[in-house]
Amino acid sequence: MLFAEALSTRRPMLAEGSVYERLRRHPNIPFDPAMRHGVLIYDEAGRAAETTIHQSYIEAAKTAKLPLVMLSDTWRANAENIAASPYAGRPMNQDNVAFLKELRAASGHEIYIGGQSGCRGDAYKPEEALDTETAAGFHRPQIQALAEATPDFLFAATLPAFSEARGIAKAQAETGLPYLLSFVLRPEGTLLDGIAWADAINAIDDVEQPPLGYAVNCVHPKVLAASMAILEKQAPALIARVVFFQANTSSLSPEELTIATDLITEEPEALASQIDALQRRYGIAIVGGCCGTDERHIAALGNALQP
Repeated sequence: MLFAEALSTRRPMLAEGSVYERLRRHPNIPFDPAMRHGVLIYDEAGRAAETTIHQSYIEAAKTAKLPLVMLSDTWRANAENIAASPYAGRPMNQDNVAFLKELRAASGHEIYIGGQSGCRGDAYKPEEALDTETAAGFHRPQIQALAEATPDFLFAATLPAFSEARGIAKAQAETGLPYLLSFVLRPEGTLLDGIAWADAINAIDDVEQPPLGYAVNCVHPKVLAASMAILEKQAPALIARVVFFQANTSSLSPEELTIATDLITEEPEALASQIDALQRRYGIAIVGGCCGTDERHIAALGNALQP
């Protein structure tokens, strides 16, 4: 089944929990300062660690008998960062998508793969965001590289500002592949740059090929619940455009998280219950985890999502 078709049914699907944060804190895995975890597939120990983490989420989805959505480990694999890394010239985006395809083939499970990109600057600092035209040009090489690898869809994650998100959407639309955009929100129902979530969705939906839908990641379920309540009042028709949520286990603001040194987590069943309530109320098709989560949270969520 094609990803767009699967999404249109609104049947629940699991997304993975944290991959980036778990690898970043792994005691035996050095992080490249520019590329972060995107280069680990070229390192024996790094690839093994990635494999273990991804497979733990596959097993959770199998146990729950739910489809799984996996995102390539290419959040920071833009052309600028690749050029600054020891792996300049390597097809890093294509290789990461191919890596997930290998895991999918070996699993025998229903899995959809997203080719993932992110903003250029700090995801918690909207003042670093690019303007729309600059963003389209900056992100185009990575997005085209991801498209060459033929993932099921394209996914731009942890976006703090409207201007850069709109430029990314333009570059994604040019590929002809289905795509999603994922924002970091404030409880007031705005992006981190202060633009109302509803206004951002309406404006981006005006591109020639709009996204399949919108996602939210790296915020606690309480933040999404507050934002959804505002969206429901301001523009109830847009509720159906929200299709994907990856929950952070911390309810701290981005400013507080920036200076936090300890990883704040939450009991799997407690987090799963909050995500499940949002999924059932708003019909969010894909739900999973972000910072602070692991396979225990995804297993608990899979159990909560059962009819």
